Amino acid sequence: MKEDIERFITYLSVEKGFSENTLAAYRNDLSQLANFVEDKAGKASSTSSWAGFNRQTMLSYQLQLKERNYANTTLARKVAAAKSFFKFMVAEGHLKDNPMENVASPNVGRILPKPISIAQVKRLLDQPGKLSTPEAKRDSAMLSLLYASGMRVSELISLNLGDVDTSGDFVRCFGKGNKERIIPIARKASLILEEYLKEARPKLARNKGDKALFLNRRGDRLTRQGFWQILKGHARTAELSADITPHTLRHSFATHMLSGGADLRSVQELLGHANISTTQVYTHLTSDHVRRTYEKAHPRAK
Repeated sequence: MKEDIERFITYLSVEKGFSENTLAAYRNDLSQLANFVEDKAGKASSTSSWAGFNRQTMLSYQLQLKERNYANTTLARKVAAAKSFFKFMVAEGHLKDNPMENVASPNVGRILPKPISIAQVKRLLDQPGKLSTPEAKRDSAMLSLLYASGMRVSELISLNLGDVDTSGDFVRCFGKGNKERIIPIARKASLILEEYLKEARPKLARNKGDKALFLNRRGDRLTRQGFWQILKGHARTAELSADITPHTLRHSFATHMLSGGADLRSVQELLGHANISTTQVYTHLTSDHVRRTYEKAHPRAK
């Protein structure tokens, strides 16, 4: 069973170009499902198979997850992973029928992003600047770049030295499906990044040939977990909400851009969204801006 999962993971990596984080999520979700099937069958993994998996098995699995108080969003993700996996199994001829055809996904409703205000962003970005250590200059560059570009955190930590141009004020990143996009960034963010490259990164680097843009104190590429801890620390110092996550600055970037008058298509391109419907989730947060624009532009608004 685990071999089937690994074949599917290879397919997602090679054919779909999914990121390592996405692949890890699929592997985790499907391995958990396989463990459930094996426990239910009372067999060792070497003799278990997906042949007996059916709709009732999946419903039993979902019930177990609900009893363990999994959130609906997590349940929906696990059902989606199973649907993709069994569709692959049928397409590859490993199964004749798809047991997930009549399994509904949990209704999770509309998940709204949680941005912070411009004033709160400023407080957060100002925190590293109060120190002069190499780590503080790195943190300042990361936070400034993240808010200036709206990149995903996975894209930020994957950046190499050749992906940023501080003289041209742009950054190149590779998003979902390994799709490349060029993002313009504010001059102020470029200057902060330039200071990090000149004064701080050389002190953090252990291997002069390392191409990673952002390094930890050991000289290795900074990880998502490392960034999470850094963000939490600065958010705490800035006395911001405990709900600040690595995605908060991306949400704030999109909301503030739309509030400032940017058109939806431009924000879609900057964020790297494949579908504009994904970007439209931010429009509800900019109703005040829309109202002001309407009242200013419509001849009978007053």
